[in-house]
This record gives sequence, structure tokens and C-alpha cells, in this order.
Amino acid sequence: MTDNGRKSLVIIPARLAATRLPDKPLATIAGAPMIVHVWRRAVAADIGPVVVACGDRAIADAVEAAGGEAVMTDPDLLSGSDRVQAAAEIRDPDGRYGTVVNLQGDLPAINPALIRASLAPLGEPAVDIATLVVPTADPAERDNPNVVKAVMSLAEGAAVGRALYFTRAAAPSGAGPVWHHIGIYAWRRPALDRFVALPPSPLEKREKLEQLRALEAGMRIDAAIVGGVPFGVDTPEDLARARALLEQDA
Repeated sequence: MTDNGRKSLVIIPARLAATRLPDKPLATIAGAPMIVHVWRRAVAADIGPVVVACGDRAIADAVEAAGGEAVMTDPDLLSGSDRVQAAAEIRDPDGRYGTVVNLQGDLPAINPALIRASLAPLGEPAVDIATLVVPTADPAERDNPNVVKAVMSLAEGAAVGRALYFTRAAAPSGAGPVWHHIGIYAWRRPALDRFVALPPSPLEKREKLEQLRALEAGMRIDAAIVGGVPFGVDTPEDLARARALLEQDA
């Protein structure tokens, strides 16, 4: 529960356009489309209603066939954040839910506890956006530009810290962990509305990281530390791995 006891609204943005894995949300894993697996895990997190924001009717049909709730959004919206904000306006025009959780639709094996953990930083009223990080000392992750790193201000022993920057570079330097960012966001509703109204920022365009737009606009992002990175599906190889993992658990 957040924001004076009101539950959060969980929104999963999904569209079929994908370069590396076309029609990814509808890829069948253990007898169900991937987007349905993500929806089920979000429901299991039990933090509030779960809605899939669909850029394509076929995704909505799959979600509704499984008993889920879907809303159609403009397929020309540029980002997942835009789609989430549009879906929030459709599903909750009166702003009854003060927090909106943006959950990626390509995490079919995500632990529902991670979704709940994304809300922890919002216990601090000054925080606009909450997210998650995982500590790593793996040099391969530190040097991999596909692994987004959060540069954190974090007191020793603290479970939540303030994100000062996000980068694809190996940062920060010196001894200590690198913070692998997990792209799940819990937004205060006014922060989400403000964010999508802002133009892309210089650092956002340079690093190709949308969250830098919020930091450049003076918004505060805090991150909770969790124990593992959820497995995401971006390539055919990832899909094969997801199928092996979830079919084994079925």
C-alpha cells in the first residue's frame, strides 16, 4: 500500500513491433503467451489492479482470453512510459491510484516479490520515481554497455539509496560494487504525467536512457537493493531459455 493507503496500479506496456524478436509478447511459453505470464506474476504481487497497455489488438485479445484486463493505446506512442501514462489516464481518469508501476512485458519469470520491492523507496515523500538495483562485482557486467548501471548515493548498510545518474559506462570507478539497474519503475502519478510532457533531454539522447530525462528535470529517483536480476527476453536465444525454464516449472 502506498500514498495514504491506496493501492498501486500496475501497467505492463506491450506492442508487437520488435526488431530482434518480432511479435515477442505473443510468443508461446509453457502453453501461454509471454505477456500472459508477466500479467500473472504481476497479479501475484498483489499490490493493486494489473492492466496491459496494448499497442496492438492481438495482444489485448490474448490478455483478455486469459482473464486479464487490457486497454488499447495509440500504437504510435514512442516509449513504454508514454504508453503507461496513456493507459493510466484511460483506466484511472480520476487519479484514484497515486502510484503507477511500470512493469516490462518481457519478464515472464519475474519473482512477484521484486514487483512489490519497487515500491519501497516511495516511503520517502520526496521521491518521485522508485526503481531497483542489484549489486555486482562481475567485470563483464561492469564493462557491458547493454547493462545499465546506476550511480548510487547509498549509506553503508542501507537498503534504499538515491540514484544520481544512470549510464552504460563502467561507473562508478574505485573499489566497491557496480549497481546493475533493473528497469521496473514505480511512479508517483504527478511525476509520470510531468515526465511524459517533457521533451527528450540531452543526456537521455546521448546515453539512450529515458530515466536521465527525469534526473535532468530535477526529479528524484531512489532505488531499492534486491538480490537478483530478473531474466528478460530480447532474442530468440532468450526465448528458448525462457521456454526451458518455465516448461520445467509447469
